[in-house]
Amino acid sequence: MCNDYRLMVDVASIVEDFAELKIKIRFSEGRPNLDAREDVKITDIGPIVRTIEGVRDEAELVQRRWSWPGQNKRPVYNFRSEGRAFNSNRCLIIADGFYEFTEPKDPKKKRKDKWLFTKKEEPIFCIAAIWRETPEVGQAFTMLTMEPGPDIAPYHDRQIVILERSAWADWLDPTISATSLIKPLSAGTLAVEQVG
Repeated sequence: MCNDYRLMVDVASIVEDFAELKIKIRFSEGRPNLDAREDVKITDIGPIVRTIEGVRDEAELVQRRWSWPGQNKRPVYNFRSEGRAFNSNRCLIIADGFYEFTEPKDPKKKRKDKWLFTKKEEPIFCIAAIWRETPEVGQAFTMLTMEPGPDIAPYHDRQIVILERSAWADWLDPTISATSLIKPLSAGTLAVEQVG
């Protein structure tokens, strides 16, 4: 399951990509200075884009913690999408890559093999997510997961929900069915390379 992703683009590039989709980004907490990061890990702070209640073509970019404490105090960083409606608190996690780990091909290697997935011909992509308020950590977000699509299946038995660009605005609109938006990408949409 995805426990590490990458974001190497700046705020201006993010705003530009959303503007192309006619989504205006607001900064209710000020415009963040995003450092390029090879690894955004569980409990790190990362940027999300979320709905402004009652407004269709605008959204706010804020920085929040990835994962909230679960009932057993373990971080909830992935959340199964099957059978859930997600009628509120939807958000988009902005990324330009994510990682999966597999048992090493080399039996002498102690660490797992690390694979970087990127979306072909797109500088950034968005992961379907939800956020919630918790007494322990305040507002935090988690990635939604689903059955693996053809590009992920050889590496893992689950995958994060990566939305097509045309679905970003719809994901931010809680009146649109979440189940109609959660589907695997076509084969060959993701590029993969071994990075560790």
